[in-house]
Amino acid sequence: MADGPSATAATDSEAVDEPPERADAASARRGWPRALVIVLRVAGGILLTLLLAWAILFITKGRFLKGPFEWITSKASGRTVKVAGDFQFYFNPINLKYLSEGLTVSNPRWAGTGNFAEVGRIEAQVATVTFVFGRRRVNILALRDARLDLQWDKARRRNSWTFSEEKGEPLDLPLIRRAIVAGTQVRYRDPLMRISAAIAVDTVEASDTRFENAIRFSGNGTARETPFTISGALLTPNATVRGGMNRLALHVRAARTRADITGTLPEATQIEGAPLAIDVQGANLADAFSVAGIAVPDTRRYRIRAIMTKQGADWRFTGLRGRFGDSDLAGRLTVTTGGPRLMLAADLQTQTLDIVDAGPFIGYSPDASASGKLTRIVAGSPRILPDAPLRTEALGNFDAKVDWTVKAVRAKQLPISNVKLGLLLDDRLLKLSPLNFSMARGTITSDIVIDARNPAVVTDYDVRLSPTPMGVLLKGFGVEESGTSGTLSARAKMRGTGDSVWKSLGTSTGRIAVILPRGTFWTRNVQLAELDIGTFIQKMFEGRLKEPVQINCGLIAFTVRNGIAAADPILMDTQKNVMLGRGGFSFRNETLDLAFRADSKKFSLFSGQSPVGIQGTFAQPKIDVLTPELLSRAGVGLGLGAASGPLTALFAFVDVGDAKAAACGPVLAGATAQAQRDTKGRPRDDVGKGTTAKSEDGKRSPQAQEKQRKKFLGIF
Repeated sequence: MADGPSATAATDSEAVDEPPERADAASARRGWPRALVIVLRVAGGILLTLLLAWAILFITKGRFLKGPFEWITSKASGRTVKVAGDFQFYFNPINLKYLSEGLTVSNPRWAGTGNFAEVGRIEAQVATVTFVFGRRRVNILALRDARLDLQWDKARRRNSWTFSEEKGEPLDLPLIRRAIVAGTQVRYRDPLMRISAAIAVDTVEASDTRFENAIRFSGNGTARETPFTISGALLTPNATVRGGMNRLALHVRAARTRADITGTLPEATQIEGAPLAIDVQGANLADAFSVAGIAVPDTRRYRIRAIMTKQGADWRFTGLRGRFGDSDLAGRLTVTTGGPRLMLAADLQTQTLDIVDAGPFIGYSPDASASGKLTRIVAGSPRILPDAPLRTEALGNFDAKVDWTVKAVRAKQLPISNVKLGLLLDDRLLKLSPLNFSMARGTITSDIVIDARNPAVVTDYDVRLSPTPMGVLLKGFGVEESGTSGTLSARAKMRGTGDSVWKSLGTSTGRIAVILPRGTFWTRNVQLAELDIGTFIQKMFEGRLKEPVQINCGLIAFTVRNGIAAADPILMDTQKNVMLGRGGFSFRNETLDLAFRADSKKFSLFSGQSPVGIQGTFAQPKIDVLTPELLSRAGVGLGLGAASGPLTALFAFVDVGDAKAAACGPVLAGATAQAQRDTKGRPRDDVGKGTTAKSEDGKRSPQAQEKQRKKFLGIF
C-alpha cells in the first residue's frame, strides 16, 4: 500500500518536470480537428508517393512503361501500336518528356493495310500543366525519318487521325513552340474533295544568324485532277521557346497560277488568327477557284492581293485589291468550310470594268472578248449569242452570297455605269437579283433565276428598262441625239431550258416589249424610215431638216414561242404617219426577217411607201431598201409613163394619206396585236396576229411569204 502514493507522486513529479515547449506542442495537437490531421497525412503520403514515382521515372527514364504504353494506346485507339526500339516516358523535371524509336501505328480498318504513322525517332517535351488543363502545348518536338498517312474515307465521314469510329474531326495539331524535323514525309488524301498530296519536311540550318534553323517543306499533288507543287519554310527564331514568332513563307504553283503566302505565326503550328499576306496571280482567275471546286467566270490575266486570316471554319480575305484584265477589283471574301458544301461570301467593288472583261460573265471567252471576234460559224451561218455551258457540276460543290458594285463600264458607244449585282447560290439554284445598271440616264433592272437542280437547267429572265431618253440610248447606233426628246421603256420576261445563254433563249417562251411614250424625233429619221423622198427633199430645201416631229406613242413587241419571236405588234403613231412592222427573229438560228412600213396621214408626193426589210442574222444584219415591192411600184410608174406620158408615172408614188391613227391606250399598255385599236375604237387589221408563219426551223415557206406580203402591203 505504501508503494501506491509514491508512484503517484513520481508521476506527478515527472509531469511537473516536463519541458515547457513539449507541453505546448502536445496541447496544439490536442486542438487540431481529427479530419484535418487525416487529410494532412493523406496529402503527405500522396506527395511522398509522387516524389518517389518521379524519382523512379527520372532514374529509369520510364523505360519499364513500354509494354503498358503499347497495350493501353492500342486498346484506346483500336489500332496496333508498337515501339521497336528505345522508349522513355518521364518528367524532366516538371515537363513531360517522351521518346520512342521505331514507333508504328496502324491504319484504321477502313483504310486497308499499312500504317498511319511510322516514326524512326520521336522526342517531345510537353508542358504538363497546360496539357492537363486542355491547352495542348509542346515546347519541343523532334521527328526523324517519319512517314505519316493522313486520309479521309470516300464519304468524308472518317479520317485516319481521329482515333475512333465516330465522325472524323478536322486535323487539329497541338501548339508546337519549336520543332526539329529530319527526313519526314506526309501523305494526304481526300477522295471526296479529290485532293492528293505528298510533302517532304526537313530542318535546315539557316545562314541568317537571327534564326537557329528553318523547317523547309516541298511536295506535289493534284486537286480536282489539277497538278500542283508546294514549297516553303517555317523560319524559327531563337526566341521561339521564350514566346517568339515564326515567319512563314509558302509558295504554291498550279494551273497557270502562282500563290505566295507570307507572315508570322504565334506558334509553329498555329495558323488560327494569324494575319498572312497572300499574293495570287495567273492567266485566269477561274483556274485558282477550280482547284477548290468553285466555279467563277473566266478572266484575262490577273493579280490579287489580300490579308488571309483563319477564324474557326472561316478563311477570311480582307483588304482585297487587284486587277483582272483591264479592270480593278477590291473588297473582302470569306470561304467557310465544315458544312455540306463550301460557302463563299463576298462584298466586292470595281471602279472601272472594261467591257472586254465583262464578256465572260455572259458566256464569251476572254480571248474572244479581247479580240472582238464574238461570232462563230454554225452550219455555215455566223452566230453571236454566247454558248459557253454553265458549270453545273461545280455549282453543287459550294453555296455563295456575293454583292458586287461597278462604278463605270469602259465601252465604246455603250453608256453603262452603276452596276449592282446580287448573287445567291443555294444548292445549284442560282439567283442574280438584283442585276441592275444605269444606261443612258435610264436603269436596267433584272432578276434572273437559273435552276441547275434539274439536269435540263431552267432559266427565268425578267429584264426591265426604266423610261430612258431615246437620243442618248440610240446615239451609239447612229441616231442623232439633238432634236430627239422621246423616251422609251422596255421589259423582257421569258423562260427557257438549256445550260447556256444560247440554248436557254433558243427554247424560250415569253414576251418582249418596248414602249415609246409621247416625244419628238428628228424629221429626217422619220421621213427616211417611210422613204417619203418628196417630203424629205422639200424640207431639206426649206432648211427645216431638223424640225422635230411629234411621236404620239409607239410599241415594238414580240411574243416568243420556243425561241421564235413574232412581232406582236410593231406599231408607232407619229404626228404625220403610222409606222408598222411584221415578221420576227429566231433565237435558235439567230436569223432576222422583219419588214417596216410607214403610211402617211397626209397627202405626200414621191412617197416610196415600201417596206424596209431587215434580213440576215444577229451577227450580220442587212437592211433592204430596194425591196421587190418598191421595184414593182417603179415598174407600174414606168408603164403609166409609157402609156400616158411622163407626169402620170408620178402617180405610182403618191400617198393619199389615209393611215389609221392608233389609240395610244393599248400601245402604252404593251398590249398584244389583237388588243390594238384605232382612234375610233375599231380593231386594227394591219398589225398582224403575233405569228411569223414560220416552220419549225425558223424559215418561212414561199407560200407563207407571199401570203404575208399581200396581207401586209394590201395594195397589190
